[in-house]
Amino acid sequence: MIELLINNGTLASDLIARTSDTANVQKIVQISLAPVFLLAAIGAFLNVMNGRLIWLTERVDRLDECAKMGKRDPGLEELPVLKRRQTYAHRAVTLSTVAALLICTVVALMFVSAFVRPPIGTYVAVAWILAMTLVFSALLFFLLETKFATRSASERRRLSRKIRDQKDDVGKG
Repeated sequence: MIELLINNGTLASDLIARTSDTANVQKIVQISLAPVFLLAAIGAFLNVMNGRLIWLTERVDRLDECAKMGKRDPGLEELPVLKRRQTYAHRAVTLSTVAALLICTVVALMFVSAFVRPPIGTYVAVAWILAMTLVFSALLFFLLETKFATRSASERRRLSRKIRDQKDDVGKG
């Protein structure tokens, strides 16, 4: 394949000619700044969500250990809500990570699309739309997780009982 490119010369020389234009490369770099800023924002979001997820995981693990040992801990009553929060936080992290990967793909496709034929702008648009959908979904899970987190202790215990009862009903049915 490489020999074909070298021997043929037209494809390789055409690609080199298109990528050697500094102004064209600068234009693509400028255009790719918006997705890169979004990557930075997702990185900050992931930092927050990972902190929350770590705290939740440690808390759930401690309460599970207490339950296994038969110790009485007032936090045990809130365990179903904590597990639900943990699930939401995990989903937010997963969706954000996939969105960040897609945004990296968008930036790469933007560079490639400027220098190759046929145009692949449709793929760039689809990847961007998917990334935005994933970011939106991740933020929704973050909203749900914080909604549970900001409830009062009595509300969390009541909700935990409701979650536990729903699981019991599903198990019986």
